[in-house]
Amino acid sequence: MTDRLVDSFGRVHDYLRISLTDRCNLRCVYCMPADGMEFQPLDEILTYEEITAVVKTAAQLGVRRLRLTGGEPLVRKDIEALISELSAIPGIEDIALTTNGIYLAQKAEALKKAGVTRVNISLDTMKPDRFAMITRGGDLKRVLDAIDASFAVGFAPIKLNVVLMKGYNDDEIDDFLRLTLDKAIHVRFIEYMPIGHDDDGWRDKYLSLSTVTERAVALGMPPMKTENVFGNGPSEDFRLPNARGSIGLIHPVSEHFCGNCNRLRLTADGNLKPCLYWVDELNIRPLIGDEQAMRDLFFKALKIKPENHEMAQALERQAQSHIPTNRRMSQIGG
Repeated sequence: MTDRLVDSFGRVHDYLRISLTDRCNLRCVYCMPADGMEFQPLDEILTYEEITAVVKTAAQLGVRRLRLTGGEPLVRKDIEALISELSAIPGIEDIALTTNGIYLAQKAEALKKAGVTRVNISLDTMKPDRFAMITRGGDLKRVLDAIDASFAVGFAPIKLNVVLMKGYNDDEIDDFLRLTLDKAIHVRFIEYMPIGHDDDGWRDKYLSLSTVTERAVALGMPPMKTENVFGNGPSEDFRLPNARGSIGLIHPVSEHFCGNCNRLRLTADGNLKPCLYWVDELNIRPLIGDEQAMRDLFFKALKIKPENHEMAQALERQAQSHIPTNRRMSQIGG
């Protein structure tokens, strides 16, 4: 089938991550600077009509799963209208949302009705003061309320994204592990990545996720591999003995997951991005309305997609084969 999105390494791409905005209501230490962040002018951000047009083309090429990200996607007005349009596109089977949770409790029911099936909520600490420090002003209670609201409306699965940072939250690993015992919640530990950093400061916070499994064993709860957690991403999933939920390890630096990569990214300003880490981007916005040109650009993006992202080499200060992006995670969409 010639219309399938298959790259030069035989990887089938059926998953598109869409950044709705580069703006956010928080300033997490690993994502944005405290100040001085320059945002895209609003007229350079894709409209909902443009996003829908790109997704229609992607669906014709075999994309079945979408993830809406940011920045913070819930700062976009009337996001439910976009989700309703996307969920009605033939071929789209799954729409997930990644959010910091601040606005989620008040929007959860409307998002569910519009077509969101599941959510990933960023939660790097369960200590209120520490949460305010990491997010530079966020209110932990609003995120905890968002988790409760997600259960209430029936999002499934509900995943918590925990960026593990040495000296910031590594003393809470045990607490996050225990969280999965009694609740059907899925905690995903994510290694600190060198995305958009122009210095070596990220290395000071980096911690291999082998620490997580070591803590589970030390607690007398050796993790067991599981394949029962629905998702599109690169998480290596485990369950603790008799746990209702699960833990997931996303380790792009210590063990890259590129061999089974199935995703492309659409940035908020209209660029197709084949790989999270490298600088390569292709602007699709000028082509919207020209169906064949958009299809051709999807295939061009696959043609330039490298085999892997080489973040491990960045950690070791080794030479890399491509140029890393200078965009922040909030500008790419993760």
